[in-house]
Amino acid sequence: MQRTLYKSLIEWKNSANRKPLILNGARQVGKTWLLTEFAQREYRQVAMFSLDRNDKARALFQGGGSVEQLLRGLSALSSIDITPGDTLVILDEIQDCPAALTSLKYFCEDAPDIHIAVAGSLLGISLHGQTSFPVGKVDLLRLYPMDFEEFLRAMGREQLADELTRGDWQLINSLSAEYIDLLRQYYYVGGMPIVVEAYARHCGLQQVRQLQHKLLDEYEQDFSKHAPPGEVPRIRMVWQSIPSQLAKENKKFIYGALRKGARAVTFEIAIQWLVDAGLVYKVNRVKAAKMPLKFYEDANAFKLFIFDIGLLGAMVDAPAQAVLIGNDIFTEYKGTFTEVFVAQQLACTAYPTFYHSAEDSRIELDFIVQLGTKVYPIEVKAEENLQSKSMRTFIKKHPELTGIRLSMKQRTHQDWLECIPLYAFKEEFNRISSTP
Repeated sequence: MQRTLYKSLIEWKNSANRKPLILNGARQVGKTWLLTEFAQREYRQVAMFSLDRNDKARALFQGGGSVEQLLRGLSALSSIDITPGDTLVILDEIQDCPAALTSLKYFCEDAPDIHIAVAGSLLGISLHGQTSFPVGKVDLLRLYPMDFEEFLRAMGREQLADELTRGDWQLINSLSAEYIDLLRQYYYVGGMPIVVEAYARHCGLQQVRQLQHKLLDEYEQDFSKHAPPGEVPRIRMVWQSIPSQLAKENKKFIYGALRKGARAVTFEIAIQWLVDAGLVYKVNRVKAAKMPLKFYEDANAFKLFIFDIGLLGAMVDAPAQAVLIGNDIFTEYKGTFTEVFVAQQLACTAYPTFYHSAEDSRIELDFIVQLGTKVYPIEVKAEENLQSKSMRTFIKKHPELTGIRLSMKQRTHQDWLECIPLYAFKEEFNRISSTP
């Protein structure tokens, strides 16, 4: 499988200012596989240690000692001479050994020529448990579930993915039926690598669902294993409520939907736990469409999106027929799947993303994104029926802005509005953000 983040790993290896690398991300998004693949292709040898299972390696870090002593111990444990430039040291599940995380500071200061990369599935959780973080001494990358472009490549449709990157819209528009069919498949399969790989091997739709349910079961087990015991019931309530919260016309998260009289103070730790674990994306409201958006953020109003669209389908048992045949997936569920798809693709871009509504108006924008030096209001439509006055009304009030509408309609341009197909919006956003 090809992962877009691989290019960033190459840049890290070749950087003159390289520091120890932390690769973060939710469980099962492919961190260990990606680091291993990177090591095998770009280095002569790899010394890998799983700190959740390797007691001796964990004890080595917990015992302290200099970087020189640590390297000598790691070489002895792995039977590999760790040499600068041609060896990659990989520490997997580093959140299980806080001392190893702390040691990255000393690797940065005392052995900058040693290439060391670590992966952490629940690193955000452990940091909230007072684990010391080597601020300024590490490079950070985050891996997400596979986006639609990566899904195309995994399915052997590299040419279709390349065309999206090139942006030849005459050709892309002529292939829209193929893109839409593959987008339907992505809605069902999602971007979890183990599921995508099985589907690409022609495993059946029922097996895909079984794998997704297995992942969901493992995440629920993580709640009990890693969350504070008193928070586990609340975490489960929030997690299990997300599909019904998103099915509402107004997708703002409502505490009262969890239980009668529920308040923010009761559930804010549970929500933050899910965010830190990478299992949900929290999109806050902004009160004004102005740069920088963060200045106008209202943290008390937000939407929660599950981090993978395929897992959402498994949570609600969306039948394959509804997703892959006809227009049910686009016309039913109040656009839930499409908005989750957009949120998932936006998360991979790291663009500052919010949604917008004003106290004195019924107009709500699904998303509002900061691309480069500009702000773009975004309207998400699940099909080609684009009858909506919200965007036009908003742009009339803010004529300095250009709106973006994401839908199944082919690429078109108007003075006040860019219409972008859902299957191409990430690549087009990249082009828009690089335009002066």
